[in-house]
Amino acid sequence: MNIAIVGTGYVGLVSGTCFAEMGVNVTCVDVNQAKIESLQKGEIPIYEPGLDEMVLRNQREGRLNFTTDLASVLDNVEMVFSAVGTPPDEDGSADLQYVLAVARTFGQNIKKYTVLVTKSTVPVGTAKKVKAAIQEELDKRGVNVPFDVASNPEFLKEGSAITDFMKPDRVVVGVESEQAKELMTRLYRPMMLNNFRVIFTDIPSAEMIKYAANSMLATRISFMNDIANLCELVGADVNMVRKGIGSDTRIGSKFLYPGCGYGGSCFPKDVKALIKTAEKNGYKMGVLKAVEEVNEYQKTVLFNKLAKRFGGEANLKGKTIAMWGLAFKPETDDMREATALVLIDKLTKAGAIVRVFDPVAMNECKRRVGDIVTYCNDMYEALLDADALLLVTEWKQFRMPSFGVMKKSMKNALIIDGRNIYDAKELAEAGFEYSAIGC
Repeated sequence: MNIAIVGTGYVGLVSGTCFAEMGVNVTCVDVNQAKIESLQKGEIPIYEPGLDEMVLRNQREGRLNFTTDLASVLDNVEMVFSAVGTPPDEDGSADLQYVLAVARTFGQNIKKYTVLVTKSTVPVGTAKKVKAAIQEELDKRGVNVPFDVASNPEFLKEGSAITDFMKPDRVVVGVESEQAKELMTRLYRPMMLNNFRVIFTDIPSAEMIKYAANSMLATRISFMNDIANLCELVGADVNMVRKGIGSDTRIGSKFLYPGCGYGGSCFPKDVKALIKTAEKNGYKMGVLKAVEEVNEYQKTVLFNKLAKRFGGEANLKGKTIAMWGLAFKPETDDMREATALVLIDKLTKAGAIVRVFDPVAMNECKRRVGDIVTYCNDMYEALLDADALLLVTEWKQFRMPSFGVMKKSMKNALIIDGRNIYDAKELAEAGFEYSAIGC
């Protein structure tokens, strides 16, 4: 089977590479000439464990190719996946200009039956716009070429995207015809020989499933953060509360971990887009508005704890604050909507000296904020003469540090843990002052 994937960002590159790994002939397309040239040389623009080896292997074996020209490959493919960006507009709605640009190019150049599959996360109703854009281009050409549109939302988690793709919980496919359904079944059957977990739906339902899933997970996170904040006020331990409610089989234990706020490319954007979709249809998503509000507050919790400890924000001026973790989660260099960005902004505006370390996100941080912080070579260097440590991202190497080395390095043995990865008793015995979320 031959397919094209338009967009070589996170979703497009991972999806294209994984399809190639399963034996599909894949051409990845991107308008960014420099990015395509880098990929052709085996240079991977994103950090994802295992992706670079897989890209190189499939390039070498001829199943994965890169180009800037979608029109040149349309005669040879059965399906085109659109995995271009859908950044939020100023009002929070998804910007569909790139999705519709792909549809127009598709309509301007197809000569035989081909399916255009939307892989990007798009609002309900986008498929109708895509179909209309294609038909408009066909009408301009004065031709009657058969085509289908389909929706195949992605459910990749940064840091485990390859496993998520190759061993998915489910694959959601929205289709309008049996011909499109048969093609999608052929494509996905090899990776599901033992348990065919493809859920076929109508297209609007497929579009909604992605937003609803991410919004549900974001809701669980914000709910637990709300509970954690209340636990601190009433003297309860959120870790015990989490275990207590998570043992209820109706609730389960996943996504019940309190912290200093969610970020990334999906949850914030998708929550905003679903709220905006509801507004456009005359409905208010009251729960999701609260989810968003709680999350924005949660990103300030570590700063608030720090300011309170030193007797007010004004007293942070001249203090040296170490930060461990910059990415929004471990195993990625992605800092979109990251809590670290909020903390850096508030700390530097308060006059603090900020020393940071992250295993992979240092360059991304420098691209975003420049030299307003000090970039350190390792986690312990960040602690030199620090008045406090803020643990922001729970990278594995931060989980069992040498507390002896830490205490010798720091001016003040204070740890504020935004991910609840340390044991309060152990730190007290080591001579640290320790504060976490909800306990």
